[in-house]
Amino acid sequence: MSFSFNKGIYCLVITLLKAQKIQIGKLGTFHFPIGYYVYAGSAQNNLNLRIERHLRQIKKSRWHIDYLLHHGQIITIYSYTGGKNLECVLGRKIGALQEAIMPVKGFGSSDCSCISHLYFFKKNPGSAIFSLKGKFASPECKCYEV
Repeated sequence: MSFSFNKGIYCLVITLLKAQKIQIGKLGTFHFPIGYYVYAGSAQNNLNLRIERHLRQIKKSRWHIDYLLHHGQIITIYSYTGGKNLECVLGRKIGALQEAIMPVKGFGSSDCSCISHLYFFKKNPGSAIFSLKGKFASPECKCYEV
C-alpha cells in the first residue's frame, strides 16, 4: 500500500475477536469487549512507514494503539491529507457517530486536549467511517481493506 502524500491523518478499524483485559502503557488495565475499535492518528512525516508499522505483528509497544494491536487485527485503514490538528477533528467526528463508545479516557490523546482518539462499536462501523469522507474537508481520502 502506498500513499501519494507524505503526511496526513488516518483511522484504523480494528476487530477484537475475544474480550480481553489489556494493559495500555501507563494508562492502566482496561476491559475491551468483543467488537470493533476505531483509532484516529496522524503521521506528520512518512505516513507509509507509520501505517506499515501498525500492520506489523512484532514491534515494541511505543504508543497506546500498539498495546491494543497486540490483541486485535486491523481490518480497514482510511487515510486523509491534512495536518496534525485534523487528527483531533477526525477523532471527534468518529466519537460523534451513532453507537460510538469511548472505552479508555486519554487513549491516543496524551499530546492534545481530546478525551480520546479511540472509540468502540459493537458492529462494524465501516460504512459510517467511509461516509466521513464527504464530511471531512480533505482533498484526498483513501480506503484500504487489510
